[in-house]
Amino acid sequence: MAGKKVKAAAPCSGLWFASNPSKRWAELFFLGYTPFWLTLCLGIIVPYKLYERFTELEYLLLGLVSAVPSFLIPMLIVGKADHKLPWKDRYWVKASVWIIIFSYVGNYFWTHYFFTVLGASYTFPSWKMNNVPHTTFLLTHVCFLFYHVTSNITLRRLRHSLADLPDKVRWSFEAAWILALSYFIAYLETLAIANFPYYEFVDRASMYKVGSLFYAIYFIVSFPMFLR
Repeated sequence: MAGKKVKAAAPCSGLWFASNPSKRWAELFFLGYTPFWLTLCLGIIVPYKLYERFTELEYLLLGLVSAVPSFLIPMLIVGKADHKLPWKDRYWVKASVWIIIFSYVGNYFWTHYFFTVLGASYTFPSWKMNNVPHTTFLLTHVCFLFYHVTSNITLRRLRHSLADLPDKVRWSFEAAWILALSYFIAYLETLAIANFPYYEFVDRASMYKVGSLFYAIYFIVSFPMFLR
């Protein structure tokens, strides 16, 4: 009977999104919300160089406008799965708190690797915490939500596809995917901000190659943690 129960649960693991309704709703929401802040930053502000007229206040407002709706919308438009759940059990709440802590630690501490080793610096006007702009903390939150949900759905699908293989083979494939996805996302983010002139590096080529690798280490740890 135990074997039959395991088999019956298998189709749920084959979905790209979680079988848990609260988690599935949150993952869909975070993905659906991504085009908003991404278009605002990379589709409007950077291409049209609106940042050239920004002061500390405008940069802070940009971060708030990008990040705050990711909290407000689920509060106001409650998913069907979350109606009967207390706040602490709603997946979007737990995921958001986790990302807040994780991105805060990364910005406050890990960013200084790029300052000291690669000579990176933020030169746009901004209010800062430990020499990191407040705007960066806010934008990192929505970025990391998108990255980690992407990791969730791809890892979930990969695990289902490899379910019949030996454990060592499955772990090898999963480790390889986490390594590849982590480096790809880190490298892609570096490329994405290449047209923004106020995040500077002494050696941009090293930042793309070496910096992206060290940035990827953060995701190598966080992606499987976030899925679990």
